[in-house]
Amino acid sequence: MAHDDRTERGAQYLTFLLGSEVFAMDIRTVREIIQVGAMTTVPLMPAFVRGVINLRGAVVPVIDLHARFGRRPATLGKKSCIVIFDALRDGERVELGLLVDAVSEVVDIAADAIEPPPDFGTAVRRDFIRGIGKLGTRFVVVLDPDRAFDVEDMARLCEAAVQTEPA
Repeated sequence: MAHDDRTERGAQYLTFLLGSEVFAMDIRTVREIIQVGAMTTVPLMPAFVRGVINLRGAVVPVIDLHARFGRRPATLGKKSCIVIFDALRDGERVELGLLVDAVSEVVDIAADAIEPPPDFGTAVRRDFIRGIGKLGTRFVVVLDPDRAFDVEDMARLCEAAVQTEPA
């Protein structure tokens, strides 16, 4: 099986915090990191859609990662920020924002330092996790953005939220 050289060496990951937990995502999917500003709430959206922002004229949905992972919605703090990243929908690039408690750093994680996701012990759905990265004595949960932030799956949840609203 052929691997590209970058896969053999590993990749760079943006690490960020949700509470005391450290998560990471491939830096190649990240567009930018912005301060939390005015968000417009969209009626009939599931709890994990915090709202939408105007990013240079584009409407960008903001996903509250705490809520997406089945926790209580995030409480905004001084270090809260929005990570803008590229997701795919029907083969098209779509920008989404992730509300996180704080961005930590960009780290290199070798491919052989990422273990498969555990069958237990994580507060995040197993299919959302690409693996557990080892950074010295620390571990980071490496997210699989194509699954954790699957636009089609989230759209179905939004449609379900609209259908269950009392008339």
